[in-house]
Amino acid sequence: MSDLNLPHYKLFIDGEWVEGAANKKMPTINPATGDAWATFACAEPEDVERAVKAARRSLSDPQWAGITPSERGVLLNRLADLLEENSAALGAVETSDSGKLAAETQSQARYVAQYYRYYAGLADKIEGHTLPIDKADMHVFTKPEPIGVVAAVVPWNAQMFLTATKLAPALAAGCSVIIKASEIAPVAILEFARLIEQAGFPKGVVSVITGDAVGCAIPLTSHPDIDRLAFTGGPETAKHVVRNTAENFAVTSLELGGKSPILVFEDADLESATNGILAGNFGASGQSCVAGSRVYIQRGLYKELVSRLLKATAEIRVGNPLDSTSHIGPLCTMAQVEGIEAALLKAKEQGASVLAGGHRLAELGSEHYFAPTIVECPDFETLTLKAELFGPVMSIACFDTEEEAIALANDSEFGLGSGVFTENLSKALRVSQQIKSGICWVNTYRAISPVAPFGGVNQSGYGREAGIQAIQDYIRVRTTWINTSSEPMGNPFVMR
Repeated sequence: MSDLNLPHYKLFIDGEWVEGAANKKMPTINPATGDAWATFACAEPEDVERAVKAARRSLSDPQWAGITPSERGVLLNRLADLLEENSAALGAVETSDSGKLAAETQSQARYVAQYYRYYAGLADKIEGHTLPIDKADMHVFTKPEPIGVVAAVVPWNAQMFLTATKLAPALAAGCSVIIKASEIAPVAILEFARLIEQAGFPKGVVSVITGDAVGCAIPLTSHPDIDRLAFTGGPETAKHVVRNTAENFAVTSLELGGKSPILVFEDADLESATNGILAGNFGASGQSCVAGSRVYIQRGLYKELVSRLLKATAEIRVGNPLDSTSHIGPLCTMAQVEGIEAALLKAKEQGASVLAGGHRLAELGSEHYFAPTIVECPDFETLTLKAELFGPVMSIACFDTEEEAIALANDSEFGLGSGVFTENLSKALRVSQQIKSGICWVNTYRAISPVAPFGGVNQSGYGREAGIQAIQDYIRVRTTWINTSSEPMGNPFVMR
């Protein structure tokens, strides 16, 4: 099909739908077919400049800066209503664009409405304080104010969720936001911009752009008028982003990759452990930053649990992501497929055995389909135990003691998620607190909530998204001192 016959998506800048300054457009690929299904406009530095100027202007525009926090909450609740009403359509678009299962994209679009409701409720609860100052005749108080212009850089996977964790607290705090959608599968966020427009946010408060690094990402993250940068993506890209912020000293948070461990002890409930491991590895086709792709099983349970995992994996249905009976869909990009194949080849050279999967399923209609894979790793240095593969690849290994399990869990440069399966509450608490990760799930996996902070340590980044404290990352505190004495100010050369 010619590009002329494909749906085309424009940028949303300052309340208007526009082409990029250079009229450049890119195709986006439907992973289920391997063919282009839509095109989108690409931003240039001039477009970034326009979006930033609009965002800065809105911070002094009475239509945004002049409304009350409660009124901001009303707008956020309205956006949540629209998300719930349009979740099926948004999910279908995201599935066509990224290959993720429609069952997940639609339910996620519907659930993330709760993030906007949560922060709508917090909007009028950001409080200042009168301070019990240690000086006579002084009245001192603090006032929270919006941090300013926020750049939110969002990846293609879980994009509705990862947009909500940035946009919702930023808007609740009164900031203006420029969302930079990934140039891989950006259409869902561009469609979401229509809901932002319908919700009634004033022009310039939210702009949505996309494009390549040179035209869009670098000009945005290095722009001198960006006050806050919230980034989700890979560690290598993050290093460039951090260097870019040397140009603006923007307050920065990074939510990066992961290689999360799941520890299964001999006293674990087998059904719960099996389902948790499947969720951690094959949920979202393995395309999750919290994928629990390092599975360590205590020796006494190893054979029985591996047998269960092999049986369950054989029953997984890989197929069209729009089919409600599919469990795993295609991977988003061919680079992921090729990276997985190279890692599996290396793992075999290191002595690992592929117990299930390990190959493409091109007969399903696209080279993007990959069979759910289990790799048995006798060597703890096996590549598939170390590298984030972003696909349906589970690496399993055996441990003997609790101390060894904790050491294996912490033997990683990443530290985002982790899982522990045991029926012993004392052990669960003891082990979960010794794993170096931002999140630990016990007897469950891959659960999220607007109430719970999300983020990691080490190469998984810093800062937290979601939770009550996240809104504090989008405010600055102004401190005001008032001299209440009727006497003139004293010696000007002595600090009071």
